[in-house]
Amino acid sequence: MKVKYKETEVVPKKSFGQNFLTDDNILRKIVAEARLSPTDNVLEIGPGFGALTKHIAAFVSRFTAVELDKNLAQFIRTEFANVDLIEGDVLDLSLVSLANGKPLKVLGNIPYAITSPILFKLLDERAHISEAILLMQEEVARRLSAAPRTKEYGILAVQLQAFAKVEYCFKVGKHVFKPQPTVNSAVVRLSFQPAFSHVSNILESSFRVLVRRAFAMRRKTLENNLKLYYDLSGIDFNFKRRAEELSVSEFVHLAELLYHLR
Repeated sequence: MKVKYKETEVVPKKSFGQNFLTDDNILRKIVAEARLSPTDNVLEIGPGFGALTKHIAAFVSRFTAVELDKNLAQFIRTEFANVDLIEGDVLDLSLVSLANGKPLKVLGNIPYAITSPILFKLLDERAHISEAILLMQEEVARRLSAAPRTKEYGILAVQLQAFAKVEYCFKVGKHVFKPQPTVNSAVVRLSFQPAFSHVSNILESSFRVLVRRAFAMRRKTLENNLKLYYDLSGIDFNFKRRAEELSVSEFVHLAELLYHLR
């Protein structure tokens, strides 16, 4: 299947996870969620044919976009004089360089196959981001915003919610994409302001390791998942629960206890 816009025609690459959003109403809603102002420092991930790009450009006079597909990168260069186009992989970008002292607002229809790596990159470089408004697979969006004691609640939810305010904005049906994916999508807002971070810089690495270990075997108790890595004796904490039962604040508290008893 080929997708064509103006004189540019491409065969969507499965390896790039290319599914182009075509509904202007949805695109306007995404930009509305970003609450853009003319002075915002914006990064768009994967502009494709510029469907979202043109709506961003209605609010921001100049911004940056990163596109891996060389044909689409050339199209964006030709079509949008006000976009600083970086041809390459967003995972290789230095967000501190792009921010240049002014936090970024990140928007994008991100490929399903690399959603988690992109999320963790944004998490790692959150000091240079104010917000990220992202279109992603609905299942992942539900996992990011999940509450304790639900099947969706896991590593992604705890890791992101410990450092950001996570908001599930709205669902996007699969029928508004070309080619049509097999699953629905959703828009999520991640707010990375310091007020939403519950973990200190000193504790961050230990916290993230703890969360991964705690969820290693979901059906096991915390005690069974953690006893190989930590001396749990004498710690005033209920290790008979499973990881999915703990709130984010309880994970932070547990990380603090384990860190100070090293």
